[in-house]
Amino acid sequence: MIDHRRLGRELGLFISDPLAGAGLPLWLPAGTAARHAVEEYVRDLERRAGYQHVLTPPLGKRELFALSGHLGYFADDMFPAMRLSADDEFVLRPALCPHHVLVYRARGRSWRDLPLRVAELGGMYRAERSGVLGGLARVRAISLNDAHIFCALEQVGAEVAEILRLIREAHAALGVRPSGVRLSLRGPGEKYAGDDAQWARAEDLLRAGLDGVGYVEAPGEAAFYGPKIDIQVVDAAGRESTLSTVQLDFDKPERFDLSYTGSGGVRRRPVMVHRSLVGSMERLFAYLIEVHQGAFPPWYAPVQLVVLPIDARQDGAATGFAAAARAAGLRAELDRAGSLGARIRDAARARVPYAAVVGPREAATGRVSLRLRDGRSLDPLPAAEALTLVGRVVAARAPGLLPAG
Repeated sequence: MIDHRRLGRELGLFISDPLAGAGLPLWLPAGTAARHAVEEYVRDLERRAGYQHVLTPPLGKRELFALSGHLGYFADDMFPAMRLSADDEFVLRPALCPHHVLVYRARGRSWRDLPLRVAELGGMYRAERSGVLGGLARVRAISLNDAHIFCALEQVGAEVAEILRLIREAHAALGVRPSGVRLSLRGPGEKYAGDDAQWARAEDLLRAGLDGVGYVEAPGEAAFYGPKIDIQVVDAAGRESTLSTVQLDFDKPERFDLSYTGSGGVRRRPVMVHRSLVGSMERLFAYLIEVHQGAFPPWYAPVQLVVLPIDARQDGAATGFAAAARAAGLRAELDRAGSLGARIRDAARARVPYAAVVGPREAATGRVSLRLRDGRSLDPLPAAEALTLVGRVVAARAPGLLPAG
């Protein structure tokens, strides 16, 4: 594997600049295009699974994070508070869950509302020390694919099972190859929120959700508020990290006095499930860049198709084909600078999945010759047929370069 930092620079995906600050990468147009495609996919996957998306601010009053427990258990990882006045002290949030709790309690809830699945791709901030920062894998400004499910106790098992199914679906589409599954538990001598009975119940529920799944137990790796299932991946240097996670939390519903009205009119306490299908966009792309060596599946490749006229006499036909590709929703570019051989090599170095060559015969017959990233070439196709072929692969979010079957 090649380190994602090197490949990120070579492919123009992201850069770091001392003036921006360590741990604060700048996403370039190519990296942003790939990231947006993945973000749109994840939001669509969540919508189809019954999630409601929200937008919440990356700042919050100090009192919010004192009540959530983050200031008591997580202060060393938070940026210093910003005091605007004697009564206004704000912090950059280290997690999205406190804001999602406020979304839940914005109105009264009944058993008919549950499970309530609240999702957001939101920003959070960690005061990481300079020595542990590295490319996209460890940053200070994090864009997290986060969600919180508020449900009845008897709904937890089904929700955990569905989350694990969604994680598998997302991993298959993205080309993620997990290295293992970890059940992260409390460790001796650590500070944790909640009581022993809550923790025992949460651990039992997660073990039940992992029935039939191979996993290892990891004492000391739990969140301060509850145990979690961690889906692990390994980077180019052999370092293991968590990509996807499912966490059970009995603590925050107590802290914020959350409730819903049960079917018999009795006030009940919901359970809070924290989950991330693909983790943060930064850590996800650190992994994806390395595992694919920059050759992303066509559906989230920064440029999906480059159009190459052999010489200036085919400029009109090539320009029209590129425009038709963009109108069809593809990320297409036209390259006319330099020899055809050099342009083909440039497209290969940039890991573009498809190069459409337009020569005199193609221009005269309304066809293009498709060259695939892996070196294969297809016989000349009518332009509309070539776009249909590429469009089918992209729409299917397939890992290969040709339609299945």
